[in-house]
Amino acid sequence: MHLQVLSSGSKGNATLVRAGDLQLLVDAGLGVRALSERFAAAHVGPRNLDHLLVTHGHRDHSRSAGAVAKRQHAVLHAAEAILTHRGLARAPDKHALRIGRAHTLLPERGEGEVTYTPVLLPHDCDPTVAFKLEHEGRCAVILTDIGQPCPEVARHLKGAQLLVLEFNYDAQMLREGPYPETLKRRISGGRGHLSNVQAAKLLGQLAGPDLHTLVLAHLSAHNNTPGLALAAAQEALAGLGLERVRVIVASQDQVGENLAV
Repeated sequence: MHLQVLSSGSKGNATLVRAGDLQLLVDAGLGVRALSERFAAAHVGPRNLDHLLVTHGHRDHSRSAGAVAKRQHAVLHAAEAILTHRGLARAPDKHALRIGRAHTLLPERGEGEVTYTPVLLPHDCDPTVAFKLEHEGRCAVILTDIGQPCPEVARHLKGAQLLVLEFNYDAQMLREGPYPETLKRRISGGRGHLSNVQAAKLLGQLAGPDLHTLVLAHLSAHNNTPGLALAAAQEALAGLGLERVRVIVASQDQVGENLAV
């Protein structure tokens, strides 16, 4: 199994996962044209996508999900509550995921199988889920848009070899930055996003001995920097004795490396 972040941040999120002949996308938060450009950069052709999973209904995660699923002839998987949302409704083949239950995905043609488990997160768009993705004994976790570290969430998502984890904001930058106070309170609240400190704490609950790659995701362009997020993650990993773990900052504007899980 391989994972490739196509875009990560408040302007749009999308992550490609490959396993054998199966290709699936987690979130489609860019516009159709921009996402098509990212597909081309990642060598995903027309009708090559088998499944599209959506974490929640915020537009930076779901903007073009229905249109992309229709163009690619892919099955769209999302919570039943958002399947009729504007960004998802155009998909002709929709599947309502069951939170906390494992689902098995197969390619339209060829071989390959991925099991995904959606795990409920505290976020101000109900429901919001993280995904645990498993293939032939390998495991990747995509976890963003969570308002606070949660041991129950960590319990369900432990054991990944590759972890995509939100490091959204630096608390001081947010506090002193230009956002209105209402937005600051939303971001820093228990149903908002993770600060670097909170993400480092959650990392301590998630990281196990098999973890080899950590991707820092959903960084705020205004309230964080890659250097601050990296420092927080590396300090947490050092405290766990996991200095060997490779740490990568996902980009909003560039397609990331195709990472083996």
